[in-house]
Amino acid sequence: MASKAQRKPKGEKPKAEKPKSEDVEMKEAEAPKPQSEIDALTIEDIKDHISIIEKSVVNKEPRFVLRVLRQLASTRKRLNDAVLNQLSKTYISDSYEFKGKLLSYFPCSDSKDEKPHARSVLTEIYVNLLGLISLLDNNRINDSIPCAQALINRVMSVNKPTMHLLGARCFFYYSRAFEMSGRLHEARTLLHGRLRTSTLRHDSEGQAMLLNLLLRNYIHYNLYEQAEKLISKTTFPENANNNESARYLFYLGKIKATQLDYSEAFKNLNQAIRKAPQNAAIGFKQAATKLLVVVQLLLGEVPERHIFRDQHLMMSLHPYLQLTQAVLAGDLAKFSIVLEKYSDKFMKEGTMTLINRLRHNVIKTGIKSVALSYSRISLADVADKLQLDSPEDAEYIIAKAIHDGVIEATIDHEKGYMQSNDSANVYGTNEPLKAYHERIRFCLDIHNHSIKAMRFPPKSYNDNLEDAQKQREREQQDLEYAKEIAEEEDDGML
Repeated sequence: MASKAQRKPKGEKPKAEKPKSEDVEMKEAEAPKPQSEIDALTIEDIKDHISIIEKSVVNKEPRFVLRVLRQLASTRKRLNDAVLNQLSKTYISDSYEFKGKLLSYFPCSDSKDEKPHARSVLTEIYVNLLGLISLLDNNRINDSIPCAQALINRVMSVNKPTMHLLGARCFFYYSRAFEMSGRLHEARTLLHGRLRTSTLRHDSEGQAMLLNLLLRNYIHYNLYEQAEKLISKTTFPENANNNESARYLFYLGKIKATQLDYSEAFKNLNQAIRKAPQNAAIGFKQAATKLLVVVQLLLGEVPERHIFRDQHLMMSLHPYLQLTQAVLAGDLAKFSIVLEKYSDKFMKEGTMTLINRLRHNVIKTGIKSVALSYSRISLADVADKLQLDSPEDAEYIIAKAIHDGVIEATIDHEKGYMQSNDSANVYGTNEPLKAYHERIRFCLDIHNHSIKAMRFPPKSYNDNLEDAQKQREREQQDLEYAKEIAEEEDDGML
């Protein structure tokens, strides 16, 4: 035990402990790196990407290019003038006409003057693509147009299978540059010509990308009839990646919804959301879900509640939740208030045309609730409850609802009232059969799409056949060896 002299007095504060060496090392590690060091690391990473592209050219394997394109999202965040200037000097040959213009877009006095390395055309296209992406990210629209045109001219001069993936991505940013400049219609002719070329060359990645870009182009200018003609005269490649398939289904759903084919639009939008990445593409899922909710309301169905409670969709779907509540209640006044309050948002999102059609659904829902609540009600009271202008309007709307099968009732024109019929047993109709048919078809569609989405290594069936053949030979050898042992045992018994 410690003596009294060694005990600390009560009023004295304990001395502060000295920082340990580990804490010092941690603080030193947290110190920010200089920009020159970050740029050097970025250039080294891009050099690794270029070596993978060169490997793809040598081995004629397009899958290596796909590995580089997957890293494009993280690479573009680290691009700056110094990095792109050094890459342009190192990997773009002097014979490339646009090299001087590209260097002028990214001036840097500290970069080293190096002789261009002898590289493939794909490497030059990749560096040019990085420059175009940087111009778009920095909102340098005027410089991005000539850069995009030079890039596409370079892409169209190459006809190699390894170029398909990289070329498709180049066309995407080409179209994006014209869209941001407000001149999207100018890119349409070139995209049409390139789609024809990609189809003849069996370039599935290029076909999928160009078809989506053309549909986006038409929808941007509300040219839905031309978009429908394009869809009817083309075939979307089945082996396209899921991202392009999701985009195509989204555009297809939007076109079908505008053309009043709500059932087909609902099916396409559901498939688009399922094919979209689960942990990314939040903006795409928000846009697709907004359109899906409106289409579902136009079908007379109720969107599921969990859609509006999703963490990533809750805020963006709040106006559509209020719209759904107004439609379900059949409250025309509330519907008008929501429409007036969020009209600018609906116009910006491109759903205003479809939402205006919901007014008839609101009135139908109101008539249905009135028919369920009253066995007999005057047309004047119906007009008052639904906030219509006159009893004549109410009579016309009720007659249309009876004709469409929304309600079962009769109208007495002389006395001016609506008589509701007794509700029939729904299980005595074909409604349960239709519901089961829709569910079965839905499950079969999921099964078929799952089978189509399965991928296998190329020529893997040969390995299985070889293994089976080796297995048969081994079994034959075992059988012969067993016969020899049996014969030896028989000989020993004699």
